[in-house]
Amino acid sequence: MKKILFTLLIIYGFGLNAQRTDYDWKKMDPKQRKEVINNLSPEERKALLTKFRNNMVMENLNIDPSDKTEFTEIYNEYLESQKQIKSQFNSNFNPETLSDDEAKAKLQQSFDVGQKLLDNRKKYADKMQQVIPCQKVLKLFQSEGMMRDKMNERKPHGNKNDAPRQRQNP
Repeated sequence: MKKILFTLLIIYGFGLNAQRTDYDWKKMDPKQRKEVINNLSPEERKALLTKFRNNMVMENLNIDPSDKTEFTEIYNEYLESQKQIKSQFNSNFNPETLSDDEAKAKLQQSFDVGQKLLDNRKKYADKMQQVIPCQKVLKLFQSEGMMRDKMNERKPHGNKNDAPRQRQNP
C-alpha cells in the first residue's frame, strides 16, 4: 500500500510540473520519465526534484493552501541546514586503519554532528509548529525517516567485500 501511495504521489508531483516543462508526466512510462530527467541540467534536475519532494510533502501532510508558501520556505531552509551540518562529517574512511586517537576523535566528531542535527531538528520543529500543528510536524519527521529508509534500500552499500552478501539478499 505504501509503495502504491508513494508512486501516486510521485506521479502527482510530476503532473503538477507538467505545465512548466511541457511534459505530460502522467502519460510517460518510467523509462521515458527517467530519460527526460537525465537530459535536464543539474540545476533543472535539482529544482524539479525539489518541487516534486515539496509537492509530495504538501500532499502527504495536507497543508492548508494559505500555509504552503510559508511552510515550504521553512521546510527547504530546514533541509538545507541539515545538509550543511551533515557535510561537517566525512564518513568516507576505513575505521580499521585509524589509530586509537584518530578513532576516538572521529567518534566524538560523529557524536557532535549528531547532536547538531538533533538540535537543528528541534529548532525547525518549533518553527514549523508556528505554521502547522505539531501532529503534522511529527508526521513529516516520520515520513522523512521512511523516505530515507526507501532510498537506502535502493542505494548500493558498503565496499567490495560486502558485494557478494548484497547479491544474496533480495
